[in-house]
Amino acid sequence: MSDVTRILDRVQQGEAKAAEELLPLVYEELRRLAHHKMSLLSPGHTLQATALVHEAWLRLTENQAARSWDSRGHFFSAAAEAMRRILVEQARRKAARRHGGGMRRVDLDEVDLAEATNSDVLLRVDEALDRLWAVDSQAAQLVKLRFFVGLPNAQAAEMLGMPERTAKRSWAYARAWLLRELEKELRGE
Repeated sequence: MSDVTRILDRVQQGEAKAAEELLPLVYEELRRLAHHKMSLLSPGHTLQATALVHEAWLRLTENQAARSWDSRGHFFSAAAEAMRRILVEQARRKAARRHGGGMRRVDLDEVDLAEATNSDVLLRVDEALDRLWAVDSQAAQLVKLRFFVGLPNAQAAEMLGMPERTAKRSWAYARAWLLRELEKELRGE
């Protein structure tokens, strides 16, 4: 059992000091993941990797009910979800400031989900991801880790406790499903 898992157990048991011990152990990994994702965004964005990690940390630890992680993978999945929500909220604020966001047609054959940086695309992917969650929550969780956090397939599979080959198949399925949903949205279906 890793130090992170032991501390997560202590956090879940309500030990107040455990959360303080957890941050230094996961901070660099969270920051590295956030930095990777932020480097994919278009120039001129105002959110920095450190701010993304800090905001995600606050969301993860703000109430006792949210601190019920049962493993390292569960914790990082929760962190991926927090980062996803922060990035989506920022994209929505940015789109709202532009009075409708300047929606434009996107050629879906050229969209790489792992590297999409356009706020409009990010919002569309987020909405489609919510629909995917209802169909296949594990595939949606994999998308969050790969798309919003920038984890490679092997690391995302490890976080979710699945074989890498299964994660690869799930990623292919999720990617095709999301692209189909985005295409239907562009056609107005």
